[in-house]
Amino acid sequence: MNRRAFMASIGSFALSPLAARAQEAGHTYRLGVLIPATRASVEPFFDELRLAGFVEGQNLVVTGRYSVRAEQIAEATAELLKTGPEVILCGPETYLRALQTVTRSIPLDSMSEDLVTEGFVASLAKPGGNITGISLLSPELDGKRMEILTEAVPGLRRVAALTHSIATREHLEQQQELARSRRIELSVFPFAQASEIGPALEAARASGAQAINFLATPHQVVSRDLILEHMARIKLPAIYQWPETADLGGLIGYGPPFSQMYRQRARQIAKMLRGTKPTEMPVEQPANFELVINLKTAKAISLAIPDGLVTRADRVIE
Repeated sequence: MNRRAFMASIGSFALSPLAARAQEAGHTYRLGVLIPATRASVEPFFDELRLAGFVEGQNLVVTGRYSVRAEQIAEATAELLKTGPEVILCGPETYLRALQTVTRSIPLDSMSEDLVTEGFVASLAKPGGNITGISLLSPELDGKRMEILTEAVPGLRRVAALTHSIATREHLEQQQELARSRRIELSVFPFAQASEIGPALEAARASGAQAINFLATPHQVVSRDLILEHMARIKLPAIYQWPETADLGGLIGYGPPFSQMYRQRARQIAKMLRGTKPTEMPVEQPANFELVINLKTAKAISLAIPDGLVTRADRVIE
């Protein structure tokens, strides 16, 4: 038995008493879902829940929607509340705000850019209310991505920041300050919905931008294929929020692995399904970060990424 399989067997054994208790109680748990991601992309979440003893089709019923676009949130929220969920796995700010208007009692687990500055929790240590989850450190990570982008594209002087229109002024000012410190001219191109992404990218190219920094937004999940399609057409270097985007054809991805974040969320959800209140659960932050570089994409846009950066990457796609 290899080490990974051995550790998995230990984990399953350690969790089995909890799984037994969950099933022996004879209770069917009800989990609500309202997220921008597809069901397939969050399969690690359900795998982690199974390890914790919550198995869909046995003692767990899952209701709600995946791949929810902004214009669908109100309708999907109303539908979800009718199913009587005990805990809700929800998306970031727009999704969470819609749920907050209709319930202050059902535990909500969100993964958002900054739950404190967005006003959803009092602090990371003591969130208060019915909300907890993961705060993604997005302002800091967007700045780090800018640093990586300037290293990846020698001589870079003009960058376009693609951002959702709900981005805070403080967040954008922070990115502008960082750009100025590196003598980079940063232009911001906001969009409100998926149909505006293409025009925003065309406007960025027309402005003379030499590269794109996609600031953190749920659209990097729900509109990922559309984004990559447009980027292949305009042939500009770009960096993305999730490392996995580079696996799918993006040039560079830097941040916490999406799959790991959903495993982390599953462990939070398992605690709440067992009765732990959100007020007793500090908001968590990412612990692991990956830099992934796609050299096939670099070749397609005639970009030679410096060897030093390639060497530092956690994974390189050739």
